[in-house]
Amino acid sequence: MKRFSRFLLKIILWFISLSILWILVYKFVPVPYTPLMIIRNMEGDDSFKLNHQWKPLDEISEELQLAVICSEDQNFLTHNGFDVKAIKEAMLENEEGKRLRGGSTISQQTAKNVFLWQGRSWLRKGLEAWFTVMIEVFWSKERILEVYLNSIEMGEGVFGAEAASKYWFNKSAKNLSRNQASAIAAILPNPRKYKANPTSSFINSRKNWIQRQMRNFGRFSFK
Repeated sequence: MKRFSRFLLKIILWFISLSILWILVYKFVPVPYTPLMIIRNMEGDDSFKLNHQWKPLDEISEELQLAVICSEDQNFLTHNGFDVKAIKEAMLENEEGKRLRGGSTISQQTAKNVFLWQGRSWLRKGLEAWFTVMIEVFWSKERILEVYLNSIEMGEGVFGAEAASKYWFNKSAKNLSRNQASAIAAILPNPRKYKANPTSSFINSRKNWIQRQMRNFGRFSFK
């Protein structure tokens, strides 16, 4: 039993050390590939092409930065990785039989997209919580948003703001208008189903809601 306990302790310490090292590397180095990109490549046929281009945050439109904050996580700048209020509201709505939705923050989505696989198991959720805490400790909010905007799926085989901007609007991410940025943010709940251009009535409705939130939110600063 003691031997097993020591072995288990070693495994835990190795995991902690390696995961922190991984996080520290990605604090400075662009994320080249994510588990979801690997999955999409494996799922795709011979004609499938992965579209991903890394861009620093200052080369991504502030309109898109604001749009994703307003659509995905309006408390992003102030929470420590978890939005307790949003989680409680999501649980209440789900219990009342409304459309299932999550309470995941941008930090949680970043942890999941960059370090983990898709799924709803307790193991995956536990690891997501661990990586969320660690990136909040070791990364700045700017870095979390930068990695998020460069890693999230924004279309069929399209990952990151630059690839999405060129795919949907044939322009660089730094040149997106508010209307275009809100259209991209509007499809994030299901980017393989919805289109940012042309948009459906559902996406138009969601896009208009995002733009109202953007006007109410106003300009933001990481300081």
